[in-house]
Amino acid sequence: MTSNETQTENMFLCYPLRPDSCMKLHRLTVVKVAMYVFMVLLILTTVFGNLLIIISISHFKQLQSPTHLIVRSLAASDCLLGSLVMPFSMVRSVEGCWYLGDFVCKVHSSLDMSFCISSILHLSLISVDRYMAICDPLRYRMRVTNNSVTVFTTFIWLFSFVYSFSVVFSGITADGLEMLILQTYCVGSCVVFFNKQWGIVCPILTFFLPGIIMSSLYLKIFYVARKHVKVMSERVTGGMRSQSSAHRERKAAKTLAIVMGVFLLCWLPYFTAAALDPFFNFWTPAVVFDALFWFAYFNSTCNPLIYGFFYPCFQKAFKILISTYICGIKHSNTLIFE
Repeated sequence: MTSNETQTENMFLCYPLRPDSCMKLHRLTVVKVAMYVFMVLLILTTVFGNLLIIISISHFKQLQSPTHLIVRSLAASDCLLGSLVMPFSMVRSVEGCWYLGDFVCKVHSSLDMSFCISSILHLSLISVDRYMAICDPLRYRMRVTNNSVTVFTTFIWLFSFVYSFSVVFSGITADGLEMLILQTYCVGSCVVFFNKQWGIVCPILTFFLPGIIMSSLYLKIFYVARKHVKVMSERVTGGMRSQSSAHRERKAAKTLAIVMGVFLLCWLPYFTAAALDPFFNFWTPAVVFDALFWFAYFNSTCNPLIYGFFYPCFQKAFKILISTYICGIKHSNTLIFE
């Protein structure tokens, strides 16, 4: 091999001076720039969208209900994912290299898993909260308080961190895969391997079980809400459904469909691939897994849109905050609901 050929090959290595270095992904410059622009916009939307939710609920006392405190905790999880995890994932996805070493890789993977699990469990907690509010409103006011919500959200955070860091740092998910890891390892990679057992346990525990709970509760909520609207409209119109009740039904159906649709659309492909991959000798290409990762991250971008921008109270809060602190127009700190 000539000197020029060696230099050319080294240009495509993550660490040109290391013979055991991983290869960089070969991409055109214009493709890399487009990927960076898209991912930066996604990160900024995730961080500032969720930050706006956090500030709104913290600033306005009218928004500090038990439900909104769960939404604020969800927004904190998604905001931290966008600020502490997604930027490093962006470089790894575009360049195909991890430049920060094995220890930081484990910390990054642990934080990634922690914030994603926390986000999913918060979404499940919101579904439980909405179920109790609509299906058992009398007990809801007595049982669901700001203090009880704080206890549940604290448990979610603790479970997410303890589970994720213990799984990643113990290496228990890679038991039995030592030969595969030895054959595929190179300097500049950052991958967490899951064997067949953990490939089933992790998706079931962190996605499929919460997803089934969410789907069941939202279907029940939709059924009960339609039943309530029908009874109320029959009392008012003598059996004929009013246009307003039909509008409320359509709005409820649309909101629930968006909540579940976005959640399943973003997370189902990744967890399905993660569960099946160990049984097919890890045949899924790294590029495909990266794409599925970012598809899952997109759920954290959508959460503030779904749980914030769809509700008039948050829209008014956003307008007041933006006009006050960005445009310099003074407003009252009190939200007025019509």
